[in-house]
Amino acid sequence: MRLLDELFPLVEGFYVDLHKNPELSHAEHRTASGVAEWLTRTGYEVHKGVGGTGVVGVLRNGPGPTVMLRADMDALPVEERTGLPYASTLRTEDETGAEVPVMHACGHDAHTACLVGAADLLSETREEWSGTVMIVAQPGEETLDGAQKMLADGLFERFGRPDVVLGQHLGPQPAGLISHRAGVILGSSASYRVRVYGEGGHASQPHTAVDPVLIAANIVTRLQGVVSREVSPSEMAVLTVGRIQAGTKANIIPDEAYLEINTRALNDAVADRLEESIQRIVRAEAAASGAVREPEIERFQGAGVTRNDPESVSAVASAHRAYFGDQYVIHLPDPSPSTEDFGYYGLPDDPRPIPYVYWFVGATPHDVWDAAPGDTPYEKLGNVPSNHSPFFAPAREPALRAGLAALTVAALSYLGSDREDAPAPAPSGAMFPGPAPDDVPVPVPVADVRPAHEEPTIDPIGQPSGPQEAGDYGNDAYDSAFLASSWDTPPREADSTHDADMGAVFNAQDEELREEWRNEKVEESTLSADMAAFLDEDEEPRRPPAGPAFGGPPPQGSAHHAPPPGPEEDRPGPDHRY
Repeated sequence: MRLLDELFPLVEGFYVDLHKNPELSHAEHRTASGVAEWLTRTGYEVHKGVGGTGVVGVLRNGPGPTVMLRADMDALPVEERTGLPYASTLRTEDETGAEVPVMHACGHDAHTACLVGAADLLSETREEWSGTVMIVAQPGEETLDGAQKMLADGLFERFGRPDVVLGQHLGPQPAGLISHRAGVILGSSASYRVRVYGEGGHASQPHTAVDPVLIAANIVTRLQGVVSREVSPSEMAVLTVGRIQAGTKANIIPDEAYLEINTRALNDAVADRLEESIQRIVRAEAAASGAVREPEIERFQGAGVTRNDPESVSAVASAHRAYFGDQYVIHLPDPSPSTEDFGYYGLPDDPRPIPYVYWFVGATPHDVWDAAPGDTPYEKLGNVPSNHSPFFAPAREPALRAGLAALTVAALSYLGSDREDAPAPAPSGAMFPGPAPDDVPVPVPVADVRPAHEEPTIDPIGQPSGPQEAGDYGNDAYDSAFLASSWDTPPREADSTHDADMGAVFNAQDEELREEWRNEKVEESTLSADMAAFLDEDEEPRRPPAGPAFGGPPPQGSAHHAPPPGPEEDRPGPDHRY
């Protein structure tokens, strides 16, 4: 049985390769090939080209639930400024034919690497579980249409309907921290194209024209009152005009003006209200200026809220806490206005929706977190490079180790267990009120994985106060000791996660092999054998990734090679914040 520590260098190498070779939405051909190759060699039934460039792997292992694990593959048109030795320097053409830089500025390279790593671990430990694993590597998350394309291509009809869907995302929290939230964890988003029509003319005779620039300006100004005057103060809503374009020369009144508008909300009613307001204001302003033609309004991109199933969150969070420890699994006190298309896999409009769990894995290097301005975690979160920033440089080893273990542990909390008659165990401890479960889900069957960070010596937080939403294990988890600006590094204790009794997972033979490996008695481990073939240029690689981009072993030493952002003038602007 390959242990996680043996597999990790391969996962790390795949991540480095993907980071150096990012691909834009729906152009993830090389990434998809690497995923398919990895899954094929690990024993999965593999299908490529699902929903465009999507990849599906299926591993059937006896009776039991079907657990779907999903990761996204696409990158962003961002020029990388991390200074990492494996930073992307790629430039390519986007869908319009314009040349753009490309960067994995949202962590999808880590998501994909953890996905294939978890698939590999589950395949190698088939004797320990029963059920079916469905691996889904999705294209086009950044365009919010990849999940729908895969579903429209018959994802569940062709490969089976899962009993639960699991996914994760890198976030700006300290590296290795696992963050859960029951109910709404991510908001909805919609983007609109607006084209208003005027009547062109000379700037010296504006009375003979209808100025679409003035119409557009009035629309922008009027829209600023929607959130403050049409949405209840108890609700979250965002309305942004992100693009406005008109004209060719100062002394020419153009014929038309073009705008792009984005909205965010945490419930469908507010999202609908924002769309209705946009429609009303755009048409009213055009009419007020005497436009001779109705404006065009097109919703071209969007996704609904990501709403975690509370019972499933309880089960997965409990498994994560049992494996990682209380200090490293927290509850998010507030949902994020960011948006994902992950929720489509839950079939929200179906009479029998599928439960899903989506969580965050912290990625910020600890030295960057410590150096970030701010006295509270909330302030620090706003001052570290986050998703979509050209400075986004995850702490490679702790983030990947946490993501790989979290995905595997979550899958094993379902596989092979009879969950029909047994309710999911409720999370317990300081982060989640309630008694400790008598029978927690079995931890991941790969020993020797200790979170890359050391456990803080500060006591965990106390119980929350005040009313909580039903099904929402509410507490201000940003008070967690792990989010302190600094922490001591205590000596390693005998009862740490690394040395925990894994007898419930390993049989006697596996434990004996594990001890031999840890005592360096094995003449040639799977790690050395696999990496030797992987790095031998004279042979075909036996493990992904394929291609010439990865020409050496994964980077060693510190998990974070790039320095923190420099002076204030070098800090990412608000348009690059998460």
